[in-house]
Amino acid sequence: MSPAVPSAVQEIADGYAFTGPALDLGAVLLDGAAYPGAPVRVPLGVLNRHGLVAGATGTGKTKTLQLIAEQLSAQGVPVFLADIKGDVSGVAAPGEPGGRTAARAAEVGQDWQARGCPAEFYALGGQGTGIPLRATVTSFGPLLLSKVLDLNETQEASLGLVFHYADRQGLELYDLKDLTAVITFLTSPAGKEELKGIGGLSAATAGVILRSLTLLENEGAGAFFGEPEFDTAELLRRAADGRGVVSVLELPAVQDRPRLFSTFLMWLLADLYQELPEVGDLDRPKLVFFFDEAHLLFKGASKAFLEAITQTVRLIRSKGVGIFFVTQTPKDVPGDVLAQLGNRVQHALRAFTPDDAKALKATVSTFPKSPAYDLGEVLTSLGTGEAVVTVLSEKGAPTPVAATRLRAPQSLMGPLEAAALRAAVDGSALVGKYRDAIDRESAYEKLAARAARPEAEPVPASAQETEAQARREPDREPARGREKEGAGLLGSLLGNPALKSFARSAGTQLGREISRSLFGTSRRRR
Repeated sequence: MSPAVPSAVQEIADGYAFTGPALDLGAVLLDGAAYPGAPVRVPLGVLNRHGLVAGATGTGKTKTLQLIAEQLSAQGVPVFLADIKGDVSGVAAPGEPGGRTAARAAEVGQDWQARGCPAEFYALGGQGTGIPLRATVTSFGPLLLSKVLDLNETQEASLGLVFHYADRQGLELYDLKDLTAVITFLTSPAGKEELKGIGGLSAATAGVILRSLTLLENEGAGAFFGEPEFDTAELLRRAADGRGVVSVLELPAVQDRPRLFSTFLMWLLADLYQELPEVGDLDRPKLVFFFDEAHLLFKGASKAFLEAITQTVRLIRSKGVGIFFVTQTPKDVPGDVLAQLGNRVQHALRAFTPDDAKALKATVSTFPKSPAYDLGEVLTSLGTGEAVVTVLSEKGAPTPVAATRLRAPQSLMGPLEAAALRAAVDGSALVGKYRDAIDRESAYEKLAARAARPEAEPVPASAQETEAQARREPDREPARGREKEGAGLLGSLLGNPALKSFARSAGTQLGREISRSLFGTSRRRR
């Protein structure tokens, strides 16, 4: 029999009594007792306002994102999970019933049934079991690549010039060796002569860019850049029964290669932002991202990169995409990003050191005032699978702070066995499309052939059109080339404070369009 609901608990529960579709997180917790008659929920329609799942190691963060992801899938919303620790692949398999699961379900009033989700498994550049994810250097564009390489404004403008030249001359930049070949050529006597009409590229600047590219390749990005390029529309798929597909990207070694993770993240979000139409606030998001171990995303990131992330988070909600960062403490997330995360699930924090105590105090200050709880005390006494929650209501206002005993995921709480994971990947309809890398003739081969000729001839500008006709999607490449011809101009404008201010405001459609261009990625037709 459920315990009677005290008035303080009922007052909290009233703040979560939504009329529209919602996800069930758990039951209100007060003085150690859970009240299944007081459910804590989050409206489906506010998940594009982004969120944060935080807490110390071992407090249940990963299980919380699994709980949310499987409910999103059940309601037809596709989900993307960045799986760094390799422990969320079990979302594809039914959970295992047991005494602890049954006890938790009874405590929170959950009708627990073992159920897996439709899932696809990916790996960057094929470095893992999943379907390989690749992107072309052309798709990244000069501005985004400059942010990842932490180039200064002069180097950024020079890289834009390299892309501009390559596009005009029909030198396709599919992988890093293509970009390296073009930069090397443009610093040669023949290349300098060709650049006279549009500017020059100094040997010192070229050296900096080449060294940065080498570092990026050493971190594993070499396999990621290339073809066939991943179409981010694959992340928006639903299964035949209407459930959203959960896309799991395995990143087991990302701690050693944070640039690779950062590069992929920025391209993925920028590409989605460019390709998705403006939709405003929907009754349910088109896609929800979960980025586990988010501190790796921000650690050591350049100022330019952080600005790009902040802009992306601010603007992509209008495309119906929600982003959840999963990390240990809110201080792992820059303030400008944290201010945009409207939904919060805060697991237990520890206060063993002065720094811990300072982080605890800062965390408490970010929550609405609560008459029912001493948050400083509650946050240090929560058990595994318990959290302090506040979300946005259907009207966009913060809900009352609710200490919550969370539901148990219905999918497998642990990794899939290696054989099952391999079978899932091999059985995917996408594996034949993306498995094998393609190394077609591009800038590297064309420049090598040109250097081998007794008398070097200019690379024909018509080569770009000829190559485009041979592509898998023949109508896409010319559009990319035309759009990136303006990238050099944008690069020269980046230092203009007025333009930066205007783009940041993004208060109008024009402002949003400029922000899209600032990412520098090439537009492609779906």
